[in-house]
Amino acid sequence: MRGVSLAVMLMMALPIAGHARSLKVDQPRSASGLRDWITEFRPKALAAGISADVFDSAMADVVFAPKVVERDRNQSEFTKTIWDYLDTAVSDLRISNGQAALKREQKALGEIEARYGVPAQIVTAIWGLESAYGTFRGSDPVLSSMASLAYDARRAAFFEAQVIAALRIVQDGDTSLANLNGSWAGAMGHTQFMPGSFIDHAVDWNGDGKRDIWADDPQDALASAAAYLKDNGWIAGQPWGVEVRIPEGFDYLLANREVMKNPTEWAQLGIVDAQCQAVADHGAASILLPAGAQGAAFMVFKNFEVLESYNTADAYVIAVGHLADRITGGDALQGNWPLEDRALSYVERIELQELLTAQGFDTQKIDAKIGPLTVNAVRGWQVAQGEVPDGYASPRFLERLRSAR
Repeated sequence: MRGVSLAVMLMMALPIAGHARSLKVDQPRSASGLRDWITEFRPKALAAGISADVFDSAMADVVFAPKVVERDRNQSEFTKTIWDYLDTAVSDLRISNGQAALKREQKALGEIEARYGVPAQIVTAIWGLESAYGTFRGSDPVLSSMASLAYDARRAAFFEAQVIAALRIVQDGDTSLANLNGSWAGAMGHTQFMPGSFIDHAVDWNGDGKRDIWADDPQDALASAAAYLKDNGWIAGQPWGVEVRIPEGFDYLLANREVMKNPTEWAQLGIVDAQCQAVADHGAASILLPAGAQGAAFMVFKNFEVLESYNTADAYVIAVGHLADRITGGDALQGNWPLEDRALSYVERIELQELLTAQGFDTQKIDAKIGPLTVNAVRGWQVAQGEVPDGYASPRFLERLRSAR
């Protein structure tokens, strides 16, 4: 995949890849222009192993999808706080439906867990977030979506690879061209695989000779999700993370994904689980504060990083882990959230990065993505101001940053 699923598209924008053609982003796109692109693209697909017959028949009915291009270009405006996202992602209905789905597929999920080491509840949670347990698998023609986005040229290299992968799926006979449907962004089936990830990680669990993640029977899709996580380094027996309590006087500079300590060491610093017990020693872990010092806190392990390969957004990974815990009877999150805050808009995130950089705390990129580089710049500014260095880029922080100009 690398993590580019329907839920990914809802959570964040993809990075811009290199252009394979000289088209300019601001040029008008049209149906006739897409046909020209298909003609130009044909030799590349054939060189990648796609037969001429498959290419010509599959691409004959591909149409330009302007709404797909528009949605892709406007993703960066999507903003939601983590607590609002979790309210939907881990709702009572999704939990109860997940419990029913886990029970319904218990035998297969148990065997999948035995094969790949990925807990049944983790696979079920991914299934729940990606397609609401198979009820929303997507109905857009994948080839039209991928070709339209490749033709748009903003991320041509990525989407051209997806077109070739989708053609390979048809050529290999895993599904028919008519059934090659997915989300507007090209994510397919119960667990929303992108075509390239399907080629690399999908499995034929039921042994019918097809890797069919689209069928009403979800077993191939569930096993494929587990195989994907194993391929990306899943550690059997290790949790994704644990909600923890942060003690008064904690050095918030230690709440950094690059600072790794085992749970015993964290316990010596006063960090315990939500029941005030030391966290079991599952290996090296870091402390994550997705909403700063005033929000819930988590001790996250290597498997958190593995889930990030499915979707890089922290909110998504926490949702998968927490939903999995709730499906199997775990407690609701105990920590509070700064409910008075809202998510920063795209324009505000750009402004925040520009202001930090102008004031000597270089974010290194002005891309509206509050990733590790920007979080570290926020921490640096907070240290200089004598504030708690939790790295939380909130609207209140932006106001203080504006005042400091």
